[in-house]
Amino acid sequence: MEGNKRTLRERCALRKDIIKEFLAEFLGTFVLILFGCGSVAQTVLSRGALGEPLTIHIGFTLGVMLAVYVAGGVSGGHVNPAVSLAMVVVGKLPLRKLPIYIAAQLLGAFAGSCAVFGLYYDAFMDYTNGVFSVTGENATANIFASYPSKHLSVLNGFVDQVMGTAALVLCILAITDGRNLGAPKGLEPLVVGLSIMAIGVSMGLNCGYPINPARDLGPRLFTALAGWGVEVFSAGNCWWWIPVAGPLVGGVVGATVYFLLIELHHPEPQTHAQDHNDVKDKYEIVTMT
Repeated sequence: MEGNKRTLRERCALRKDIIKEFLAEFLGTFVLILFGCGSVAQTVLSRGALGEPLTIHIGFTLGVMLAVYVAGGVSGGHVNPAVSLAMVVVGKLPLRKLPIYIAAQLLGAFAGSCAVFGLYYDAFMDYTNGVFSVTGENATANIFASYPSKHLSVLNGFVDQVMGTAALVLCILAITDGRNLGAPKGLEPLVVGLSIMAIGVSMGLNCGYPINPARDLGPRLFTALAGWGVEVFSAGNCWWWIPVAGPLVGGVVGATVYFLLIELHHPEPQTHAQDHNDVKDKYEIVTMT
């Protein structure tokens, strides 16, 4: 058995890192949408009997956590174009890889939407009687993508997305900063997931905290093709571009703020020789006392 696995690995294992990273981001984003949008679908299609806002927050929290566990060791587990762009800004991702990451994330989100729709196909038919609505009492497009609350203006919506994504990226950089407190090794995905929970319970009123262009645009493209039509792009005063552009701006803002206020001021790591001298001095002080 072990020999067969070794042979299969030798024949099929990918050699190019960028392809491995593409597949990791694809699968990670798929997992995020499967659990995140799946939790929304269960809540909406059961008419609240099997879900509520808190279960949706938990679904997205666990979805992000598990997505990062799936992809983190291969690609970093960005599963979000805004995070990938922020990593480019701080020099942790080469610019040439950015289009590959974004393409993988969009495709993964689209595929995750297909999976959620397939999983709940009969429930969709029962809930809608085969009529897929974007707005109104029986709207179901909001299972997959965000739409603004009635009180929300375009400007306030854009600010909402910038602030929410900036908070997310700032937290991610703090969690993964080895020269800050950080998170224990292997628990980084859990703490990133808890950051999503914090954003969800504090910044979800306006539009449901999409804060991820792939998480919003990929499923929105799916709904446009699956029966909801082009209204998914015109609804909410053409809302669709705000959860795409806003998070990209917010990612850059969050990365810049963390760099200027925290990372820039970390002390330079001491050289090995200096460390050796410090240990020697401490030893001499101990022996003298």
